[in-house]
Amino acid sequence: MAETDATTTRAPRAGRGVLAPVRTWSASTRRTLDHPLASYYLLLGSTGLLLLIGLLMVLSASSVASYRLYDTSYYYFTRQFTWVLVGLPLAWVATKLPQVLLRRLAWVGVGVTFALIVASTTGLGVEVNGNTNWVALGPVQLQPSEIAKFTMVVWAADVLARKEPLLVDWRHTLVPVVPVMLLLTAMVVVLQQDLGTGLVLFAITLGVLWVAGAPGKLFAIAMGTGAAAAMTLVATDLERMERLTTFVDPFKDFEGGGWQAAHGLFAMSSGGWFGKGISASQQKWGTLPEAHTDFIFAVLGEELGLVGTLLVLGLFGLIAFAAVRLAVTTADPFVRYLTSGVMIWLLAQMMINVAMVLTLLPVIGIPLPLVSYGGSALVPTLVALGLLVGFARREPRARAALALKRAARTERLRELRRQRGEARHQVSTQGPTQPHAGHAQEEPVGAGR
Repeated sequence: MAETDATTTRAPRAGRGVLAPVRTWSASTRRTLDHPLASYYLLLGSTGLLLLIGLLMVLSASSVASYRLYDTSYYYFTRQFTWVLVGLPLAWVATKLPQVLLRRLAWVGVGVTFALIVASTTGLGVEVNGNTNWVALGPVQLQPSEIAKFTMVVWAADVLARKEPLLVDWRHTLVPVVPVMLLLTAMVVVLQQDLGTGLVLFAITLGVLWVAGAPGKLFAIAMGTGAAAAMTLVATDLERMERLTTFVDPFKDFEGGGWQAAHGLFAMSSGGWFGKGISASQQKWGTLPEAHTDFIFAVLGEELGLVGTLLVLGLFGLIAFAAVRLAVTTADPFVRYLTSGVMIWLLAQMMINVAMVLTLLPVIGIPLPLVSYGGSALVPTLVALGLLVGFARREPRARAALALKRAARTERLRELRRQRGEARHQVSTQGPTQPHAGHAQEEPVGAGR
């Protein structure tokens, strides 16, 4: 009787073949994210895609209002595109800006910001939608509260970086950052009636303190104080009280205070998975106020669907991931605080805007970064992201990787020039091509007849 083979083939474990592509993709993703230039490329790519989506949605969402007010569908789009052309070169300059100069300019920026906020209460102030929170400087109108986010983040990063060895004492963590930022927040809310920006500034203050290692009890006190101040501001203003009562159920006062929130929900709920298509929104035809500014996310959901909204949220998530990666790996405290501050600013503003559109928060008037119409918000955001891109390029591992890429590119160019030179030399040393001796010319047909 023949011996049977003792070795048997083990059956594959159930699900192993199905999960293999997932494991391969996961390993490939980890390798990609561990690349020295991952933060650099993520910041560039995500910012660029959000800019493109923003321009597309501004063109679509503003076309009706633009034609009604200015007899052209491209008025708001042209202005937004102009601001992009202004912001991108400034962002490029920010990538090259020396840190010493940036930190000096931060103090100047804080003074200019306070001056602009005060100027908005004078004859230079311009009223928009019932609030005098704009300043006219010649042909240009600026919103100081949008500039304040950028200047305060850079200034707070400089102060905390200078006091890094002293931050073990919580008093050094608080002073002077907290008093100055709370004063600015109060001026924005009280003088400019801009509760949305005040909420973002308050979030930036808390976030920067958390990065600096402030004790937990301070956050509890700050949250309680902030909530009490917000309720006081709401209770003393009839319009804010109306917004607070209608956001819970906007359809209760559908024709009044709930109109904007209700039509924002109509837009979001009618988009489905993939949306109605670009420029196919119905709510932008006059029923949804501020369709191209504060409520552009609602139009985006209507035209691009759930997939489009998740894409935008995912791009903000990639920016946040790159910022966290940069803040964790850097050894420079200024870079750590500034990167964290910019990330908190953008994420807080994005979440407040989206929550407002979804009626999770009252309508408080705040744009979606990089997507909503408005140069005063777009340009500081681009400059801030330009700073982060510059920091990502100057990481030690990223700098080494870029040096290798430049060296390889130089070597390829040198080899290409050498090959071209050899080819030209061969052509110049060879004479004109002669016919072979063994090839006799054919005699014409009929010759010698």
